[in-house]
Amino acid sequence: MREDNSTENAAAAATAGRRGGGRKVSSTMEDLSLHILDIVENALSASADRVRISIHEDIPGDLLRLEIEDDGRGMDAALRQRALDPFCTTRITRRVGLGLPLLAQAARESGGAIELISEPGRGTTVRAVFQLSHPDRKPLGDIAETLRTILYSRPELGLRFDYTRDSEIIATLDTGGP
Repeated sequence: MREDNSTENAAAAATAGRRGGGRKVSSTMEDLSLHILDIVENALSASADRVRISIHEDIPGDLLRLEIEDDGRGMDAALRQRALDPFCTTRITRRVGLGLPLLAQAARESGGAIELISEPGRGTTVRAVFQLSHPDRKPLGDIAETLRTILYSRPELGLRFDYTRDSEIIATLDTGGP
């Protein structure tokens, strides 16, 4: 297992698991790294001190699993039920919240699904599954840049990142944190 507390080294290691070219930022969320960034921003808005991001490629099962877990405020049953609605948001600056609905759509479009687990005071876990070989599955994107962006904006955040392919560890990062 490779463990490194250096943001730069871990971000570079995460790039090893990335396919394709440079980062393409778009409002249409063209890659999964942008979805990850959006969900983590939600966690930070919910006062999370720790976030765990896990990406697992199951080659024999033809699945890509993404899980983002935080220790933020969490959601009650009513908000959790509305969270996948694009017209539901807790923000006062705009009337739409597209992060979770767009991730759910991306999962469905590639033969997958999304699961949202949350309770007040216990944080939130977002699990998304994608068919790995599906032609409509979005690419992972620039995971290294996403990790850098998260840590540069909140250096005190306790961030755990794991990226595995079958039983092989591709990259790992644990900043410790609170």
